[in-house]
Amino acid sequence: MSAADTKIDVQERGADGQTCDRRLFMQLQAFGGCLDAKPLLRVLETSCIEAVLYQDVNDARGVGVLAISEDPVFFVTVLREVLNADPFAALVQKPELTMLGRTYASGFETDLEDWLLQRPRRAALNAAWPWGIWYPLRRTGTFSRLSSQEQGAVIREHSVLGRAYGDADLAHDIRLACHGLDVNDNDFVIGLVGRHLHPLSHLVQAMRKTVQTSQYIQTLGPFFVGHALWQSPSTPRILSGAFRT
Repeated sequence: MSAADTKIDVQERGADGQTCDRRLFMQLQAFGGCLDAKPLLRVLETSCIEAVLYQDVNDARGVGVLAISEDPVFFVTVLREVLNADPFAALVQKPELTMLGRTYASGFETDLEDWLLQRPRRAALNAAWPWGIWYPLRRTGTFSRLSSQEQGAVIREHSVLGRAYGDADLAHDIRLACHGLDVNDNDFVIGLVGRHLHPLSHLVQAMRKTVQTSQYIQTLGPFFVGHALWQSPSTPRILSGAFRT
């Protein structure tokens, strides 16, 4: 088969034939050396970017910025300018905690556009869920060699457990793919957000017993644990006609 015979489709696909060629990119950057986070808050607030400012639980002078955009150019233009100017310019970046990923679909989403564009915003920017645990992960090559049916069973166990925590309003997940976007060749970035920190830790603990984590995860972490000092307003977006069924 020649290259001309190979059809490439990069659209996201949901249930009932839904397709969408839009997705969110989300990036977490962490910094140290912050004695007062209030000036950072004011800059982010006036910049009008979609973001969360976290205070790092594991570093008394640490902060994290979660930035959100559909356009990846945003991260090397608008966000870059904000982070290279005062007061961020005086901070020390922690590149080992930088995480960048994109929303994706598994093929079963009943409202594909909401899943890709709005659900992650609602979770990250929800003032009722200020706690966040963010981490990257990489699956083993063995998982890739499983059949689609075997992969589905492994992922389903993981998903059912996560959904139970969400239904109980204990922990809500944000799943991002980072294939080729991560300096350490990770596959995914996971964000767990919620009202309290303990249930997020409890979910990570519970996930250790699943087949996916116990048998098919090669690396997990490093972990960033933060409490939101500021979140940009979560407002409804007018969506374009890029979505169709």
